[in-house]
Amino acid sequence: MPTIADKRVPRVQAPKSWIEPGTWRVTTVQRETADVVTLGLTPPRPFGYLPGQFNMVSVPGIGEVPISISGDPANTGYVLHTIRDVGLVTRALCALQPGQLAGVRGPYGTSWPVAAAEGGDLVIVAGGIGLPPLRPALYQALRRRERFGRVVLLYGARTPADLLFTDELAGWRSRFDLDVQVTVDTATSDWRGVVGVVPGLIQLAPFDPGSATALIVGPEVMMRFSVRALLKAGVAADRVYLSMERNMQCAAALCGHCQLGPFLVCRDGPVFCYRQLAPWLGIREV
Repeated sequence: MPTIADKRVPRVQAPKSWIEPGTWRVTTVQRETADVVTLGLTPPRPFGYLPGQFNMVSVPGIGEVPISISGDPANTGYVLHTIRDVGLVTRALCALQPGQLAGVRGPYGTSWPVAAAEGGDLVIVAGGIGLPPLRPALYQALRRRERFGRVVLLYGARTPADLLFTDELAGWRSRFDLDVQVTVDTATSDWRGVVGVVPGLIQLAPFDPGSATALIVGPEVMMRFSVRALLKAGVAADRVYLSMERNMQCAAALCGHCQLGPFLVCRDGPVFCYRQLAPWLGIREV
């Protein structure tokens, strides 16, 4: 008589290329804020990716973490990863210097629907460290600027000192074909901009909700309120997209740590249409 062991389902094995990291060399190091660094990593062979995808980046003997790719997909040289120092692995990555090595495997995940948004307005909503995963999408849209209506960037951080890519932000704000609005939660005496939370910018932003596609990354509470403001403005639920970069550890859909309702974020995301996630975002325990 067959036993339980006889009926055991064979364990699924991820492709070898998804498990073993390649060795990439650190080419550039850019200090963005007190706790955020952008590393330019040079792959050993040609490497392509789509806006919104991520890599698993590691330091030997310490561990690995998922990091969104934050550069221009059209750049065939080094690949940018913007990293916030929040733990042992990210601290070790932020301490790397040019010439040193890091392990990288990827790219993984779904991408931003930039091409599908052509013909309408594009609204990019970023909170804090949420700007790096959205920057490749903005690069792609600006490279094809004539294919879009209005392109709007709404960005917020805790304080002026936490704003990322400040030189680039200044350049974007000087463009006539891009509307950039920046806010901070808490201002300093020399801040001359808007004070408030990111969702508050949405009701004043110049875009056509009937044609707009919205891309959002930030703390989950910020994303929930941003979605609410976009829907209230008239943006369709199936044209709102979020990146849910939570608890990813294996990036091969094997460990289950990144489960979100019926989804595994590393396999089914990190970019999701809001309509997919709507039943699960309001459940605190999920």
